[in-house]
Amino acid sequence: MEIGIKAKEAAGKMALLETNKKNEVLNCVAKNLIKDAKTLIAENAKDMEAGKANGMPEGLLDRLLLTEKRIEQMAEGLEQVAALDDPIGEVLSMKKRPNGLRIGQKRVPLGVVGIIYEARPNVTADAFGLCFKTGNAVILKGGSDALHSNIAIVASIRRTLAECGVDENAIALIEDTSRETTTEFMKMNGYVDVLIPRGGAGLIRAVVENATVPVIETGTGNCHIYVDASADLEMAKNILVNAKCQRPSVCNAAESLLVHRDVAAKFLPMAAEGLAGDHVTIHGCARTTEILGDAILPATDEDYGREYLGYEISCKVVDSLDEAIDHINRFNTGHSECIVTRDYDASQRFLEEVDAAAVYVNASTRFTDGFEFGFGAEIGISTQKLHARGPMGLNALTTTKYIIYGNGQVRA
Repeated sequence: MEIGIKAKEAAGKMALLETNKKNEVLNCVAKNLIKDAKTLIAENAKDMEAGKANGMPEGLLDRLLLTEKRIEQMAEGLEQVAALDDPIGEVLSMKKRPNGLRIGQKRVPLGVVGIIYEARPNVTADAFGLCFKTGNAVILKGGSDALHSNIAIVASIRRTLAECGVDENAIALIEDTSRETTTEFMKMNGYVDVLIPRGGAGLIRAVVENATVPVIETGTGNCHIYVDASADLEMAKNILVNAKCQRPSVCNAAESLLVHRDVAAKFLPMAAEGLAGDHVTIHGCARTTEILGDAILPATDEDYGREYLGYEISCKVVDSLDEAIDHINRFNTGHSECIVTRDYDASQRFLEEVDAAAVYVNASTRFTDGFEFGFGAEIGISTQKLHARGPMGLNALTTTKYIIYGNGQVRA
C-alpha cells in the first residue's frame, strides 16, 4: 500500500513537469544505464545462471539476457523517446457551442501505471521511459526470473532521478515476487489507474481474471505468413525465415505458414530449405507431408493455435485466399499477420478482412514493435480493441479531459 501512496504522490508531480525537464532526465537515465552496464550485466548473470539451473527454455533465456548491445539499445530507446513530441497538453479539438461555451479535449497522463511482466529486463527501461515522458508514475512487478536484473536497472534509474531533482518514486519495483503480493497489486484501486500485463498467455489470463484495476491486455502472438498464388517466392522465403528465425522467442515471430495450393509444390521445399538452417520443426497438414515427406510432424488444431516461441512452426496448404483468411481469423491471437503477394486486389482484401492489430503486405511480422514503428519504445503490444491497439507508444499512455471556457453561462 505504501508503494501505491508514494507513486500517487509522484504522479501528481510528474504531470506538471515541463517537456524540457522530462527530456533532460530521460537522456541522463540513458547515459547512466550505459555507465552502469557492467553492474547490470553482472546482476543479470545471476538471473541467467538461476534460469539455466531451473531448466528455463532457450527462448525465455534469450529474452532474459542482457548484453552491452542490448543495454545500448535500451538507452537508445530512451533517447528516442526524449526526441519525440510530448503529447501531454495537446488540445485535440475545440468547438464553440451556440450558447458561447468553447469545449475542447486535452491530453493528460493516466496517473499511476502498473506493469506486470516476466523475464524481460528491457521492459523495465522501456516502461519507465514511456511513462515518464507522458507524466505518469510507474509501478513495476517483474518476475522472479529477472529479479536481480530489474533491481539493478531500477536502482540506476532512481539514482538518476534523484540527481536530477525529480521524485525517485516516479518508478518503483515490487521486489516481493510471491503470488499473494501480485494479486494484491492487481487490486490496488485508488492507487493504480491502469494495469498492463506483458508475458505469456498464463500471466495475461491471470491478470485479466483477477484484477479489479482496469487492464489493457497485451496478447500472445500466433502470427501467420500467407504465401499467395501470385507471390514472389524468393521474397516469401526471405520473409518467412526472418519472421520465424530472426528471434523466435518474441510475440511478433511467425508461428504458422499458409501456402496457396498453386505454389505449394514449388514453395514448400524452398521454405523447408530456408528453415533448415535453424533446425525448425514443421507441423504440417497432409498435403504438406505429401510434398515434404515423413519428416513433417502431423498438425492438429492445437498446433495451428499454438504460440511456439521457439524453432517450430505449423504449416497448411490452402485452396484459396478465402480459406487463408478464415483460417487466420479462427486461429490468430489478433497480433500480426502477413500476406506475400503481387496481386493488389488480394492484398487489399487481406488488409480489410484479417482481424489483427497489425496486418502486413510483403513484409516480416517482426516489425510490429514500438521501436520499429518510430515510438522510441513500447509499453506492450495491445491485442484488444478498447483504448489502444497494436504497439503502445506515448499516446496510448494518455487519456483526455474536457476543457470548457465560458463567460458566465448557466444552464436553464
